[in-house]
Amino acid sequence: MARSLEKMASIDAQLRLLAPGKVSEDDKLIEYDALLLDRFMDVLQDLHGDDIRETVMECYELSAEYEGNRDPKKLEELGNVLTSLDPGDSIVIAKSFSHMLNLANLAEEVQIAYRRRNKLKKGVFADENSATTESDFEETIKRLVVDLKKSPEEVFDALKNQTIDLVFTAHPTQSVRRSLLQKHGRIRNCLAQLYAKDITPDDKQELDEALQREIQAAFRTDEIRRTPPTPQDEMRAGMSYFHETIWKGVPKFLRRIDTALKNIGINERVPYNAPLIQFSSWMGGDRDGNPRVTPEVTRDVCLLARLMAANLYYSQIEELMFELSMWRCTDELRSRAEELHRNSRRDAKHYIEFWKQVPPTEPYRVVLGDVRDKLYQTRERSRHLLTNTISDIPEEATYTNIEQFLEPLELCYRSLCACGDRPVADGSLLDFLRQVSTFGLSLVRVDIRQESDRHTDVLDAITNHLGIGSYRDWSEERRQEWLLSELSGKRPLFGPDLPQSEEVADVLNTFHVLAELPADNFGAYVISMATSPSDVLAVELLQRECHVKQPLRVVPLFEKLADLESAPAALARLFSIDWYRNRIDGKQEVMIGYSDSGKDAGRFSAAWQLYKAQEDLIKVAKEYGIKLTMFHGRGGTVGRGGGPTHLAILSQPPETVHGSLRVTVQGEVIEQSFGEEHLCFRTLQRFTAATLEHGMKPPISPKPEWRTLMDEMAVVATEEYRSIVFQEPRFVEYFRRATPELEYGRMNIGSRPSKRKPSGGIESLRAIPWIFAWTQTRFHLPVWLGFGAAFKHIIQKDVRNLNMLQEMYNEWPFFRVTIDLVEMVFAKGDPGIAALYDKLLVSEDLWSFGEKLRNNYEETKSLLLQIANHKDLLEGDPHLKQRLRLRDSYITALNVCQAYTLKRIRDPSFHVKLRPHLSKEIMLKDILESNKPAAELVQLNPASDYAPGLEDTLILTMKGLAAGMQNTG
Repeated sequence: MARSLEKMASIDAQLRLLAPGKVSEDDKLIEYDALLLDRFMDVLQDLHGDDIRETVMECYELSAEYEGNRDPKKLEELGNVLTSLDPGDSIVIAKSFSHMLNLANLAEEVQIAYRRRNKLKKGVFADENSATTESDFEETIKRLVVDLKKSPEEVFDALKNQTIDLVFTAHPTQSVRRSLLQKHGRIRNCLAQLYAKDITPDDKQELDEALQREIQAAFRTDEIRRTPPTPQDEMRAGMSYFHETIWKGVPKFLRRIDTALKNIGINERVPYNAPLIQFSSWMGGDRDGNPRVTPEVTRDVCLLARLMAANLYYSQIEELMFELSMWRCTDELRSRAEELHRNSRRDAKHYIEFWKQVPPTEPYRVVLGDVRDKLYQTRERSRHLLTNTISDIPEEATYTNIEQFLEPLELCYRSLCACGDRPVADGSLLDFLRQVSTFGLSLVRVDIRQESDRHTDVLDAITNHLGIGSYRDWSEERRQEWLLSELSGKRPLFGPDLPQSEEVADVLNTFHVLAELPADNFGAYVISMATSPSDVLAVELLQRECHVKQPLRVVPLFEKLADLESAPAALARLFSIDWYRNRIDGKQEVMIGYSDSGKDAGRFSAAWQLYKAQEDLIKVAKEYGIKLTMFHGRGGTVGRGGGPTHLAILSQPPETVHGSLRVTVQGEVIEQSFGEEHLCFRTLQRFTAATLEHGMKPPISPKPEWRTLMDEMAVVATEEYRSIVFQEPRFVEYFRRATPELEYGRMNIGSRPSKRKPSGGIESLRAIPWIFAWTQTRFHLPVWLGFGAAFKHIIQKDVRNLNMLQEMYNEWPFFRVTIDLVEMVFAKGDPGIAALYDKLLVSEDLWSFGEKLRNNYEETKSLLLQIANHKDLLEGDPHLKQRLRLRDSYITALNVCQAYTLKRIRDPSFHVKLRPHLSKEIMLKDILESNKPAAELVQLNPASDYAPGLEDTLILTMKGLAAGMQNTG
């Protein structure tokens, strides 16, 4: 190697040289990052020797030099180093940089938690720099009382009636395996403890050893999924967060709410049955475009969640029994305890030992003992049903609804309060009651999502069987007339003789599962591609025909631009139907999709249409006296509606939240929001505080002249976006050559296909891989395309419009959030990296097209900075700017590795300084399981199509870049 280890600077010195100075007094990020990387370099040297460590350092230095001066020659030098490696060494280098980015993320999380603790100690809840992303609950309610002159009672009443429903989805964006996430958590804990003030020298040494051990364990773990996860796997992964943080995090958070209320003069606690936080799931219920989600899968995940819930309650109930050992109680509770004691000793053999130990002088333990036994039976019956075993446990011996479960707990709570033991009642028992009210017997409520055309197929089969024509060919008016006549009648619509295709049977069997399982397993029935009232009425009719005892609420999902534009009219037609208004009892939920609207028209136009659609939908609901809940289908990326929670909520139109909010938490965002206890607390706090603030201090409505400007810009933005993405003849070819979109499926990170249809262009591609592919190349085209044309048009038309845009940025939360998020994306972007992908992967006749797009990128960035009145990107957020700069060099190394690896995979004739072809596909796990040098693990064979090791190298770069860019889905 050109540089010897002795001459190379340490990682710590490199970081201090490249990173900006400390942003604040409590800034320890560079120190944390340097420690983790120093320990990792020791691990790397021990496992793979000096040469590999030196190569990693050389790649890091070349990347850093490129980041310093943007000289493309440095990328070429870096490419030469990477392509000269043996395939096995190439895997190790890609794995190293991916691992380094994960460590950088962990350092950031510890730094964020450290800053937060410092602020709380000093009594400071937010500062100018954190205000854009933080939303401290105590600070929020104090501001509402002091600045807005709201009474504490008003705040308390608003809070008690507020509902936030977080809907976990298994969209394929979580690229990190669960086993690695757990190791990352232990690294994070070791790092935080190492910097504790009261740590002893011995503790420090032991923690340092543990840190190095965990870093090595993470590095030696194969992070590549070899097979796609099943929907059940996704469900188990999603539910693991309840075990680890959410289950205990919710009651702790609600106690903090109680404390904050007490500090403004409210001496009541939030009622345990206030629906403040709720959880739902699409895992195992979202069948839109996913053939692997069958009725059997939905049944399995519901029973699995029910089993998990019973197990969590069962593991906690004995602690509660131990705590409530007092004898004083009300006559009501004593009578119940004596009855249970007599009956249980007489009727059940397996109770005998327990009842011998618990005398009737401990009545709370007797009552809770019966709760424990029923929880055991509930758990075991769910286990039997899940394994398709005939259960000998009768249903009446289990809990079948939440009221049965709550009743004995409420009895104990009332008794303790009546006997002067309220402080005891407000301890673990209150926490338990809050868990029961939040999670119920099902842990989460599973939503069902299905495409409207699938329901049309079923009804078409029915009408053809009945000989009354083809439902599919009917007009909307005739469909509505027939559906309403059937809904108003009582006769069955079809019997077992209905001819059923596989697709029709799948839909009907899903409804049969809804009828079979307890109603509290399910939340909403979401109809994707909904356009008219008949789409909703069709689901209502199918629920009735399949004997669903408590029909699910039906939620139309409006996604594409045209659907959003017509949504208010569709909702008005639906509300004008008397039968339907009587059915919904004054409440309706509507889902708006951020992903497909952005893919359809670009981020600018989609954001503005989503804003206007919400305003109009609320107006329609008001006209009919309906309370409307907006269900926001946000993704992790800005291109799919992602961004800081606090900003997202506070930038919604006035009156569109009003204390009721549903929002998806997708893919890797689940880990970022609930992966650790402090992350869980922060997430719950942000949602609760921002929702409360939006309701009590609504954001301003846009001025008429702002609306006019936005409407005009949206037309221009949509026109440019579509002219390139849909109308440029060779755009699809360019996109698939210039990004790793074609290789996306190799990552095995989701159970759902990346396309709705196996063939077709951009329109058939799901929004997630569309965004993911552009994020990998740091070009982010779907996010910014259209902005520049819109701004340029409006400013050239009248230079005074620039002043108006700046006014909008300073005064209108929606516009500011839109601009700030795109500015953040530009800070993560690099057109020089995108140019490298073009040079290596795109045919020469398309180079001019790529250059044109990059010029558009630079022009858009310049206009954006003018509107924000910023000289540099992220000048208003130095903490984020520092974090991004620290990771840039790791990301650049992975980008170059990915671009050259793609070249070698797609063009087998491209072999720079490579040995002859090798016999078998060497994989990461081969290297991890062996102490031999990577090059010795393969044999020569001239018959290979391309150099082995490239498959895993590519996947590792994709995972590493996902970790580095973070909001990838």
